[in-house]
Amino acid sequence: MKRILYTLLSLLIFSACTTETVSDAKQETAQPHIYPDYLGVTIPVNIAPLNFCMADEKALCIDAVIADRHGRDLHSQGEESVDFDLDDWHTLLDQNRGDSLSVTVSAKYDDGWHTYRPFSIYVSPDSIDYGICYRLIEPGYEVWSKMGIYERDLSSFDERALIENTQFEGCVNCHSFNRGNPADMSLHIRGPHGATLLRQNDGPLTAYDTKTDQTLGLCVYPYWHPSGHYIAYSTNATSQLFHSADSNRIEVFDTASDLQVYDVEKNELLLSPLLKQDSIYETFPVFSADGRSLYFCAAQALPEGSHQLDSIRYNLCRIYFDPATGTFGDSIETIVDAEAQHKSVSFPRPSYDGRFLCYTLSDYGQFSIWHHEADLYLLDLSTGESRPMAEANSKDTESFHNWSSNSRWMVLSSRRDDGLFTRPYFCHIDAKGVVTKAFMLPQRNPRRFYRERFLSFNVPEFIIGPTHFDGNKASRIINDETRTNFGVRKD
Repeated sequence: MKRILYTLLSLLIFSACTTETVSDAKQETAQPHIYPDYLGVTIPVNIAPLNFCMADEKALCIDAVIADRHGRDLHSQGEESVDFDLDDWHTLLDQNRGDSLSVTVSAKYDDGWHTYRPFSIYVSPDSIDYGICYRLIEPGYEVWSKMGIYERDLSSFDERALIENTQFEGCVNCHSFNRGNPADMSLHIRGPHGATLLRQNDGPLTAYDTKTDQTLGLCVYPYWHPSGHYIAYSTNATSQLFHSADSNRIEVFDTASDLQVYDVEKNELLLSPLLKQDSIYETFPVFSADGRSLYFCAAQALPEGSHQLDSIRYNLCRIYFDPATGTFGDSIETIVDAEAQHKSVSFPRPSYDGRFLCYTLSDYGQFSIWHHEADLYLLDLSTGESRPMAEANSKDTESFHNWSSNSRWMVLSSRRDDGLFTRPYFCHIDAKGVVTKAFMLPQRNPRRFYRERFLSFNVPEFIIGPTHFDGNKASRIINDETRTNFGVRKD
């Protein structure tokens, strides 16, 4: 019903500007200033229409023509935003795989029409996954505020709630899939009905209690092994505080953290003393593309009683993992020594083709979403060299990110739009590591959508198909007190 009402409202909005011919327009030498900024971006061949508005909000009407080099074009005009026909848009993109489109924008102001210098959009032949899955949450300090997990079809504007915490008392977070395949899924619930929901091979959901007498706490920050037989988790004892100089900024920090790997089929946690050191904070574990290494972030623990949070700096580390036996190597290797640069690594994410690893670099700590200086870096795994992803970064926060299943696209969390709300952006990364300008998740009416939705997109994850997640059934499982305990391997 909400979707139908939104569609009807959109029709009323876009019909308010009676289509008229752009005539006697002043020819501007500059390119248009539009919102979102789609000038010169590279887009997937199957992405939803890139609707946009004039950024200054003074325009009475906006007109856009998208044309290819063969004389085919697509036209839209609206009072507030252009709204390209979905089918015509996809037809034009499909006809121009690996080629550029020219976009001519005209805007009507009090003094008449203005036509701007055209800009280009490159249509990559590399498709993007079916969709993304994310949590919607208020951006400030909240306890059990309304939140939920949602999925969005990237080829259209369709969004669906998987589950919302109005269906139970608590917090829903830490959603994870095996290389974007929702058949393998982990979802963490915090609060009075805390549990980790697991689904393997599209089977039934099972609610687990992941705390054991040999581990620090509940298992969080999941990452699936490519085989689907294992999930890497961390356990984190965390605290949070407000910065004295900025009451709107929260710092979340570890007071202890360890790593473990869960054997899904044997229902056993696999432990290593190297990943459970009291003097080290270990967090954010991820498996390599071949499944034979475990990357993670590690920092020297603060001395007891110390509050020097700006001295906590995480390096990117790696330990060998044998998927045949579920055993770990006997040494830890530092891959990126961020501490030597007076920086800190968070959210390592290796590409699934084994070529690169993307990570967030900030001044200190691991809760980079509130660090305005946080940027994304790309590590070439064949050379060991890192570089900032300047083409995709901005002057504000870039934080969580993940790869598409074909390793050609990245979804990244950014606060570049207004400095407060986290929104998903996308960029293309080719086989040589060339990064393109990032573009914001398309919406039917972007200004109205982002202005009226006072929520941040948290932990966007690619999905290769619909999740087919039954939120009502999941809520019954959550509200039930039955839990299966995690076991621990006995060596």
